[in-house]
Amino acid sequence: MATQSFTPTHKMAANAKRGLRLREKFNRGGTDVGVKRAHQLAERRTVSEKDVKAMASYFARHAVDKSGQSHQWDSDDDPSAGFIAWLLWGGDEGKRWAEAKRKSLDEA
Repeated sequence: MATQSFTPTHKMAANAKRGLRLREKFNRGGTDVGVKRAHQLAERRTVSEKDVKAMASYFARHAVDKSGQSHQWDSDDDPSAGFIAWLLWGGDEGKRWAEAKRKSLDEA
């Protein structure tokens, strides 16, 4: 079977760019892997099957970050590290997109 590739949405790219800006401003959130993913999404470079699976796994592991008590979720003034990292991976739109793509891959 040939490897599929997928193009991130404009909203995912916007979320990744926001995450990169917030990470720069507050010096927190995300790992080197997350930063690389953010650049990939921000530039709307194609995402491989392996990347889709990594994204879906990231979101599954990190949904708990939304309930963190330090700093704020969805804030531009005092964002939590978890929120910044979430954005680096495409935000809520990235989560929905990756889950849908992974499901289609699993069904193929």
